[in-house]
Amino acid sequence: MTALVPPPTTSGKGLLDRVEDALLPLINLVFLLLMFFIVAGQLTEEPLPELPGGTQSAQEQAPEADLIVKADGQWQVNGSTLTEDTLLAALPEPDVSEPLKLAADQSLTMVDLEHLLRVLEDGGYTEVLLLTEPGA
Repeated sequence: MTALVPPPTTSGKGLLDRVEDALLPLINLVFLLLMFFIVAGQLTEEPLPELPGGTQSAQEQAPEADLIVKADGQWQVNGSTLTEDTLLAALPEPDVSEPLKLAADQSLTMVDLEHLLRVLEDGGYTEVLLLTEPGA
């Protein structure tokens, strides 16, 4: 009986030599790609142009807050400082389709924020949108 597949020719090289010969083109390709990206990354020192909807346009179109909470816990609506008794009368009527926009100072404690949210919940506000500033 004759063999269907001829025996592999090794040309006198061992297995390790044949593996090294097969890996050499791959190593060369990876090296050339690395050199390409190093050179392409240093071609220009100009910053990329601002994309539409970036941070500048977001700051220009900042939403107006219905209620502002200062760091010391003061509540302000339209620039006037309010107390717990006068807060609900100064805010717009609760509306499920339009949540109340709340801007709180970053140093406000969670206890003060939770107290305010309980007052708003008792006043009928079920949807509150907490406005934040993007990180720099």
